[in-house]
Amino acid sequence: MKIFFLLNILFCLALVAHGSKKPNIIYILADDLGYGDLGCYGQAVIQTPHIDQLRSAGMRFTNHHSGSTVCAPSRVSFLTGKHMGSAHVRGNGSIRLREDPNDITVARLLKDAGYHTAMIGKAGTGAIVPPGHPNRKGFDYFFGQNRHGVAHYYFPRSAFRNAEEITYPNNKKTSGDTYIHDEYLREILQYLEERSETGQPFFLHYGAQIPHAQMHVPEEWIAKYRGKVGVDTPVELGKGKGLSTEPKATFAGMVSRFDWEIGEIVSKLKELGILENTIIMFSSDNGPHKEGGQNSEWFNSGGGFRGTKRDLFEGGLRVPMIVRWDGHVAPGSETDHLSAFWDILPTLCEIAQIEAPSDTDGISFLPTLLGDADSQKQHKYLYWEFHEGIGSRAALTHKWKAVQLQMNKPKVGRIMLFDIQADSAEQNDLSAAHPEVVERFVSVFEEAHTPTESYSWDNVAK
Repeated sequence: MKIFFLLNILFCLALVAHGSKKPNIIYILADDLGYGDLGCYGQAVIQTPHIDQLRSAGMRFTNHHSGSTVCAPSRVSFLTGKHMGSAHVRGNGSIRLREDPNDITVARLLKDAGYHTAMIGKAGTGAIVPPGHPNRKGFDYFFGQNRHGVAHYYFPRSAFRNAEEITYPNNKKTSGDTYIHDEYLREILQYLEERSETGQPFFLHYGAQIPHAQMHVPEEWIAKYRGKVGVDTPVELGKGKGLSTEPKATFAGMVSRFDWEIGEIVSKLKELGILENTIIMFSSDNGPHKEGGQNSEWFNSGGGFRGTKRDLFEGGLRVPMIVRWDGHVAPGSETDHLSAFWDILPTLCEIAQIEAPSDTDGISFLPTLLGDADSQKQHKYLYWEFHEGIGSRAALTHKWKAVQLQMNKPKVGRIMLFDIQADSAEQNDLSAAHPEVVERFVSVFEEAHTPTESYSWDNVAK
């Protein structure tokens, strides 16, 4: 790795000397894909050869964490470089990103640095009207669903291209003739063709819906797993949302369908001759879910970690993360560097050779990508808070994980403590044996949480 790093530095210096352009950046985010849903993370049934190849050609992160345990705040975290103790948006619902100069996004920063910026798929900015419209938050181009509720369906009645609504008259949410992921892929491939002709660097964020509920995928992908996933009992998808007759085969087919899309994107980059100057980052917005007929236990989607979506245990937060950057990231490399979504913004800023905002909670992991572990700065801790339901908060260091439940109850829960290195499944609560560590986490919780009108723990003694 050291030799690779030195060669990499020389290569970078040569590029700068010859005035080479900045690299293109593609950030792909799956929706509710579990740590264990990919072959390169241990999946034994669902086939993901294209994502596995992405890993073989790049770096696999084994200690990367989502911004939150549900969709909206997790996406806001990557966009703004904020953790859940300081972000404006900390839950699903009506709270949206604010107008600039509040909630400056990585898209705005890259756009100002000369990048063309695009978001295709499920938006993370929050609304079809200002201030949350993607075009108002730094994205030159947008196509997809910019309301989370609509993005539950794979046959929507419409989608948006910037401010223009595109209708699909034969779609009925759960059935129709236009599968929305076909539209997403078409838009992505067309965007890549258009941008390759300009010579301008681009930042493309693909916010996929797969494998979020509801569960729908074209028949060819279901057939791929029919008879290969054990007993496949029909399940109701929810009131008015129909029946999934083969839920296991459907879920597996959805993941493989998404994997195929990744292959198509990489093939297009090769065809256009821009793969070598393009960084591809792949992750998931949170852990696996148990909604819309899906069960995370079918394929060990949680990868052996405790909890699922809406939990602050590792199963709800630890996510796959793969980075491919030919000539810079060593093929087949791996890191256990402690990182999270709020690190994406400062990392991309450093790659684009611009300053990250001074108030970011993130730390650039570019040194890790380049094989220079000795220069990599480290987090003192990662922090989350989740205000839905009973409420919970958690913090993670390199050795310890603290989780506190019932934060919305009159009597909050005690702080549970886990030795995350020895007990990554968070089965053995060591709080009684290490009260001094628990006290340190109390200080972390107080330091990390900035109360707002919408997000505060009123029942916790100050």
